[in-house]
Amino acid sequence: MPLDQELGKQMLQLITSRYDDRHWRKQIEKTLSLPQSGVADPVQQQIFMYLKQGLKAYKSRRADPDSWIIGGYATKEVINRAKFQPQLVGASIKQEDVAFLGTDPGDDVTTAWWEEMLVQWFDVPEEEKPAEDSEKESPESDSSTMEQSKA
Repeated sequence: MPLDQELGKQMLQLITSRYDDRHWRKQIEKTLSLPQSGVADPVQQQIFMYLKQGLKAYKSRRADPDSWIIGGYATKEVINRAKFQPQLVGASIKQEDVAFLGTDPGDDVTTAWWEEMLVQWFDVPEEEKPAEDSEKESPESDSSTMEQSKA
C-alpha cells in the first residue's frame, strides 16, 4: 500500500531538510531510487518525481547506475526552485502544496521510522492475498476431480 498523505509529507520533508546531514544521505539516496508508485497522493508524487529528476547526477546513462547529488548548493537550489516556482514541479501545483518543503519533519522521524516507511512503500494491498489463496485451493480441487474421473 503506497504512503498515505501524512507519511508522504514526512518523507518529502526528510529529503528536503536533512540532505546536509551525513547520517541521512544514504537513506535519502535510497528513497530517491524507489519507484514513484509508492506515493499515493498525486501532488506528492509530482513533487517526488521533480526531486528525483532534479537531484539526479549527470553520469553516463549506459554504464553507471542512477545516483543523486545530495547535499550542498545544488540540492538547496533544486528545493528552493520548487518552493518559489511551484509551476516547475507541475502545472497544477500551487504554492501551498510545496510550502512544507525544507522544514524538518520532527524528532519522531528516525532510522526506525525510515525503515517502517520503506515497508509501507512496498506493502502489498490485502485485497490481493485472497486471490492467491483461491488459486492455491484450485489445484487441490482439480486433482480430486481427476481422481474421481479415473475411478
